[in-house]
Amino acid sequence: MVLVRTTPPRPVDVSAVFPELAPLARPAIRLHPRPGSPSVEESSVGGPLLWPADEPWPHCEAFHLHRDSGFRQSPADVRLLRRMRVRWHSDHGGPGTTPEEAAIKERNAAVLAERLGAGPPLPADCPVPLLPVAQLYVRDIPLLRPPGQADLLQVLWCPYDHDPDYKPATALFWRSAAAVVDVLGTPPEPYEVNYEGYVPDPCVLAPEAITEYPHSLDLSPETRRVLEDRSRWRAAGADVADVDADYPLEFYDTHLADAPGWKVGGWPPWGRTDPIPRYCEACEARMVPLLTVASYEWDGGGGRSWAPQEDQAAAHSTGNCCGQSPSQPTKVEVGSTDNLQIYVCPASPGHPHTDLIQ
Repeated sequence: MVLVRTTPPRPVDVSAVFPELAPLARPAIRLHPRPGSPSVEESSVGGPLLWPADEPWPHCEAFHLHRDSGFRQSPADVRLLRRMRVRWHSDHGGPGTTPEEAAIKERNAAVLAERLGAGPPLPADCPVPLLPVAQLYVRDIPLLRPPGQADLLQVLWCPYDHDPDYKPATALFWRSAAAVVDVLGTPPEPYEVNYEGYVPDPCVLAPEAITEYPHSLDLSPETRRVLEDRSRWRAAGADVADVDADYPLEFYDTHLADAPGWKVGGWPPWGRTDPIPRYCEACEARMVPLLTVASYEWDGGGGRSWAPQEDQAAAHSTGNCCGQSPSQPTKVEVGSTDNLQIYVCPASPGHPHTDLIQ
């Protein structure tokens, strides 16, 4: 079955009300990750990668914050805990731990103790295997602009916070899927993770092409003043009942500008800070958004209007479904429930990328 998710029509056609915004429209593809069991042949979040068996798995060689904290939770422990939470919710507070779960926990602890030598924490400069974050085939995400004959983007990160912004370090790999003959069956995993939110749950995708407009912070002062002019909304025939009479700029940012959630391209979701231009360290070109890794697909306020039509009932329900929040299908959480934006150089995909918590 093909997964489909559809963004509801926006309450106002903003480019018709404000033609000044039409030249600023950008294409974006909402990924709409949802829990599933993707294969290496599929685009996914947190799924297995089409990784060549003869290519070394990437490791992070940097200094790792909190490596000496004594935290002892492996990715396998994180996944087990999540399954247990679903069961607890489904059983309405049934047995805390089943015999099968207890056996798995004991086995995980034994493996972790063996790897760590049951001694002090690993040194902060010990290499850490990266975790898969996303795998995107160009056939599914045509907005991607790969180098050469590549048709597949793989995104991984280190599950430890890194200075100076306390975020996981990211790595990008472009490759040709046809060139991968033998696939690596069991990639290495980190012994432990800095934070549960850095372990994505496997998700299939329902890519959807949309058009975005810049956040008001990305607009010129003149354009922002135009958006604050309520008479312009009325003169253009916009239904003023749909527009907050006191805060039209907030209405624009919440309902009409950039979409929340995981996406490729589009405009950055500013708000925690003012816009921070990113420039390529190789050629000084202004970098553009490649991928937004989101903590939530929509928020609990007006952002629910971005919840796909197929998820509207879940978005407006009270509480979680089976112990899982429908707005957090990937279980990823970065920053303070923020977004991690990955930027690339528009002049060359081979130039170093950068990222930003926003």
